[in-house]
Amino acid sequence: MPSHTEPVLIAGAGPTGLAAALFLAQRDVPVRVIDKAPVPSHHSKALAVNPRTQELLEDSGVTDRMLAEGWLIQGATLHRPGSEDVILPLSPLLDTGRAMLTLAQARTEALLTEALQRLGVAVERGVRLESVEQAADTVTAELVHADGAVERVQAPLLFGADGAHSTVRQALGLAFPGDELPEPWQLWDLRLATPLDPDRVHLLLRPDGFLFLLRVRGDVWRVMGNGSAPLASLPPGSVCGEVVWQSHFHIAHRVAERAGAGRVLLGGDAAHIHSPLGARGMNLGIEDAYVFADCAAGALAGDAERLTGYAQARHAVHRQVVRRIAALTRLMHGYPATLRELRDTIVPRLLRFGPARRQFMRLAGGLDHPLLTHC
Repeated sequence: MPSHTEPVLIAGAGPTGLAAALFLAQRDVPVRVIDKAPVPSHHSKALAVNPRTQELLEDSGVTDRMLAEGWLIQGATLHRPGSEDVILPLSPLLDTGRAMLTLAQARTEALLTEALQRLGVAVERGVRLESVEQAADTVTAELVHADGAVERVQAPLLFGADGAHSTVRQALGLAFPGDELPEPWQLWDLRLATPLDPDRVHLLLRPDGFLFLLRVRGDVWRVMGNGSAPLASLPPGSVCGEVVWQSHFHIAHRVAERAGAGRVLLGGDAAHIHSPLGARGMNLGIEDAYVFADCAAGALAGDAERLTGYAQARHAVHRQVVRRIAALTRLMHGYPATLRELRDTIVPRLLRFGPARRQFMRLAGGLDHPLLTHC
């Protein structure tokens, strides 16, 4: 049993922070979750829940709720103008017996929040982490509440799951090195009538980039792409309807120089950001949360080396995953012309080549590395 009675402090109530709190609560570790946003976001950047995430959340009952609300992706199709489509099966994924699942991130967060509430943990919203100090056996954090009240709290551990602009990472003085693709990317969730198979992911190669399509629910599809006028490149017979949500963004690939220091550790976007190709962002963060909870419980029981183990092991995983996704994104995004020619020739061949196809499926499924690596 943990030797501390003060709760572990988690900054950030996105999927990573919520999952970390849930995994700790399941281990009977007291936990406190704060988030500066007054209400949860209703927009969903992530849509896919991979087999590893489903496995990790199985015992909490969240996976069953996800399966009841979402839908199982049957495969992926690569479309090339004037060429035969390339069909890639995704369900079930490898030997897990599980399929990729589509569920909006907002619903995943809601289900995690409900599971936490059943364990007696409520998210404190409108509470901003202002500063962090740490000593050998404790972390002191200054919190600012919505009414301006300032609270100084002590915690045995702090987990920074507070996003790409992480206050926790900045408090540790950790760099966030990496690079960014130059062109903007556009995203729509819109009602779409289309001849495309609604049970599959679709990748359309275009002369100036590519287009990604995935049905979210009913007749609402996620459409994302780079290049000019992505919606003009939809397959013949497609008719766009109401736009439910629209956004634009730049893709960056970054990994914090360390996944934490001392009693302050990082997970999710605070530790790594990358392109949505491969569907790893939210899933990798939930995996961080599971490993953090396992290492934190060990540290609170007296094995403080587990904290160093987390920082080292997860940093290695983050670098590996981001490197692979960055390479895949650069290959797919269509610039410069020489790389686009390579993409149009090589990618279809790789997807038909058994070992390469299995490696891609392992990447998408979160199965490309061991879960616990000596933390």
